[in-house]
Amino acid sequence: QVQLVESGGGLVQPGGSLRLSCAHSGSIFGLSSMGWYRQAPGKQRELVASIANGGTTNSADSVKGRFTISKDNAKKTVYLQMDSLKPEDTAVYYCNVEIYGKVYWGQGTQVTVSS
Repeated sequence: QVQLVESGGGLVQPGGSLRLSCAHSGSIFGLSSMGWYRQAPGKQRELVASIANGGTTNSADSVKGRFTISKDNAKKTVYLQMDSLKPEDTAVYYCNVEIYGKVYWGQGTQVTVSS
């Protein structure tokens, strides 16, 4: 069973920054993509950003120019650098990885943007 361990969430003021990390225990050979999703209260889970094994990235329009996804293959870790945070970014953030066609999810980390 692949395990994902997330860290880096917390409380930050509007305009501030946070960096989320997610380390997985799965194989790097079957890895096809890694990503971050978020779910705010009363809303559906939505894609924030993803990065393919080859490095191609994709992100939601709402975070373009503010959030950056990256990965370190040696550490089997995906990162989400979040800058210029807004109150509407408040949500539980989940990372996922797809390995040999199967998707695995982290437990989620709370990000709260408030003054």
